[in-house]
Amino acid sequence: MIAYFKKIKSSWVVAILFFWFGFTQAQDNTSTFKVQFATGINSPMAQGFVDGFEAKPINFPTINLGLQYMLSHKFGAKLDLGYNRFSNDKDSNAFKSNYIRLNLQGVYDASDIIRFSPRMATFIHAGPGYSMVRPLDVYGENKLNFFNAMAGMEFHYGINDVLSIYLDGSYIFGFGKAFDQPSDGFGAFNGDMLTVTIGASISLSGCYYCND
Repeated sequence: MIAYFKKIKSSWVVAILFFWFGFTQAQDNTSTFKVQFATGINSPMAQGFVDGFEAKPINFPTINLGLQYMLSHKFGAKLDLGYNRFSNDKDSNAFKSNYIRLNLQGVYDASDIIRFSPRMATFIHAGPGYSMVRPLDVYGENKLNFFNAMAGMEFHYGINDVLSIYLDGSYIFGFGKAFDQPSDGFGAFNGDMLTVTIGASISLSGCYYCND
């Protein structure tokens, strides 16, 4: 898995430089630069598998790492990396696969529309990305890469002006091509995925509730 993360290292470097430039150009309290980490579960949709190689409906872990920059009080962008592991259902052939994605998403603060308490915030995010599926063990040759688009919603609870914990639900649309033959899909996956994670968001500039 380490080798796959190295392949996208350059993308992270570019993103960090981009976000840091934005940070130095906008120092007001409504522009916040955030680091996010979350972990949880994933559910790959059945249509992404070939017959005999279905995954469990709920799999662990899902791990997400993100860099987010709020361009204004309402709008922002984030680059996030997601790692998902899923394995075979009890009635399926045995397999394990890693699903790695990189997405650049727009972010909208919907707290004025959806808010359950003064210390809560709601964010909607969506954007395109790239997925890499890597089956393990005997099916390791069935590697697959394809574009994706994802959308989701985050519910944040502010611990203080710097730290919040959040619940995220996201759906990842996969645009993988059909398998040329069934054996190409053994242990692989080319469909959609649902993820549910819990994490922490740390603001490195400004604060979450300056305009509240």
